[in-house]
Amino acid sequence: MNLDNLHANISVVAQSPDLDPESVDVVVTLPTFKRPEHLLKTLASLKAQVTKRRFAIIVMENEAEKREGAEAAKQLFEIGEYTGLLIIAHDRGNCNAYNAGWLTALKMFPNFSSLLVIDDDEIADASWIENMCITRQSYGVDFVGGPQLPVFARQEHAIWSAHPVFSPHYTQTGIVPIIYSSGNLLIGRNVLEAMPFPFLDLTFNFMGGGDLDFISRSVVKGFTIAWCAEAPVYETIPARRVEADWIRARALRNGVISTLIEKRKRADEPFGAAKTVAKSLVLLALSPFRAVVKVAQTGSLSIGIYQVYIGLGRVLAEFGYSNEQYRQPEKN
Repeated sequence: MNLDNLHANISVVAQSPDLDPESVDVVVTLPTFKRPEHLLKTLASLKAQVTKRRFAIIVMENEAEKREGAEAAKQLFEIGEYTGLLIIAHDRGNCNAYNAGWLTALKMFPNFSSLLVIDDDEIADASWIENMCITRQSYGVDFVGGPQLPVFARQEHAIWSAHPVFSPHYTQTGIVPIIYSSGNLLIGRNVLEAMPFPFLDLTFNFMGGGDLDFISRSVVKGFTIAWCAEAPVYETIPARRVEADWIRARALRNGVISTLIEKRKRADEPFGAAKTVAKSLVLLALSPFRAVVKVAQTGSLSIGIYQVYIGLGRVLAEFGYSNEQYRQPEKN
């Protein structure tokens, strides 16, 4: 297949010599941006997968100038160390990177049934692919999510694992109403074929939340979701991310995203916008009381104040506030 005209935003820079696109059943997409060392660790965890399923990897380099990740991984694809291909997603932003990888999967691999997503700061459990696919088959769903378990750069930061920013939303395998992140995700090919391109809305390109918006829109169309507790990925958490200003920024951002997605869902409802505003104001008003309850339950002031920042972020979104944490990756 000639991929030269795949999309103006995409160029292929390496492809494994033994790649047989028609035999691939599972595609793993892996966006990367300025993390060449960890990218190699993530790739190594994919090579160590215990599965008989034929899978291919698509690495989406989103730093189109220095291309540190692409340079680190290029030869490994060319010599067949990894099966798949390495592309450049030339337009910056995580939504652009995901869109590039998912579109490439559809164009390149005509027979894949499931697409998995992992980030370049994560390590996959050895049974990750197998357990995600088994869960999809067992529950007959279109999406499967799994836990992103934090691995803190400093041992003393492990106490943060219970914080809502880092802890998984579910603990048991089964049907769930929504998944909040693409950091550990399976998407059925049928979903990608049904949803319009670009899959992720570029409004969320530097803010995050494009994945949640995409999943929410898919649920409205009738697609279903399960959770697989047995398919963790291990996310490396640098010391920067337990600092108070980063936690605050992430909480405000999550509140903003919540409002933006809810406004879209209510767009066709009578007084939908007013209902969203009213809900945001109520949540903000209740947040101090919820914070007190959380502090009493957990003994953590940070977990408590998180509730307030979520409510504040929801209200600030009505005034056009958007916290684009991914705009300056060195601070993320």
